[in-house]
This record gives sequence, structure tokens and C-alpha cells, in this order.
Amino acid sequence: MTEVPIPNKKNQNAVTRAEGYVLEEHIGHILRRAHQRATSIFVGNFAAHQLTPTQFATLAKIADEGEVSQNRLGRLTAMDPATMKGVIGRLQIRGLIQRSHDPDDRRRTLWRLTAEGEALLAASIAAGKRTTAETLAPLTEREQATLLDLLRKLG
Repeated sequence: MTEVPIPNKKNQNAVTRAEGYVLEEHIGHILRRAHQRATSIFVGNFAAHQLTPTQFATLAKIADEGEVSQNRLGRLTAMDPATMKGVIGRLQIRGLIQRSHDPDDRRRTLWRLTAEGEALLAASIAAGKRTTAETLAPLTEREQATLLDLLRKLG
């Protein structure tokens, strides 16, 4: 990732300088940059598995739950219903998940991993761990723990 210089009086716009606003000091910008870095690392580590971050998260949470409704799955993975529907559709087309109807409520669809989904998830767990390690690598172990604790508070 290319380093962006911190603005100084020479390269900062007169309006932002007068207002004391430095984009690189604001949380949304910093989080977006960190997310871009994490996503780039994820893409490199998961290329062989052909999974996006949302697809991997979905497989992992279905595995955790065993069988889960689409609505609950969206809440567990922090995805809105439209995004969740798209992710589910792509995973189903690949034969990684399968649906059934809830015996207590036929209107509700439940999702579970197929054997292929279980195998792909098992094969990609190491890539997930590697992604976390590489993303946090610039930090000490203590800084990593602090960062994760603080981000959980914001989430």
C-alpha cells in the first residue's frame, strides 16, 4: 500500500488548514485505510479458495451454528438482507451450502454446509489465520490485543 503524506502547511488546502481539519487524523479515513489493507491481504491469501470476505464469514458462521436461518446469519455476519441474499445465492450455486425448511415454520429457510462447503472451509481456515496475522503484523502482541479490544467496543 502506498504511504500518503500527512498534510503540512505547504500541501494542505487553505480551507482545511484554516479549519484545522486533517483527513488523515479522522477515524473514518483511518478505518477505511486499515480495511483496504486487510482486504488486500485477504484477497491474496484466499485467491486459491475463490472466496470473498463475506463468503468466508458466511461459511464460518454456518459451520458455527450447524444450521441457521438466513435472517440470523445476516445478523451474525453483520450483512444487510440484500447482501446476505447475494452471498447465499453464490454459495448455493457453488454447491457449498444447502437449504431446508424450518420444521417449526415452513416459511423460514435454514442453511447448512454441504460436504463440499465443509471441505472448502477446512481448507481455507489457515488462510484466515494467516490473513489476521499479516494484517496485525506491524503491531506488537500487546498492541494487537488492545486494537482488537477497542474495535470490539466500537462494533
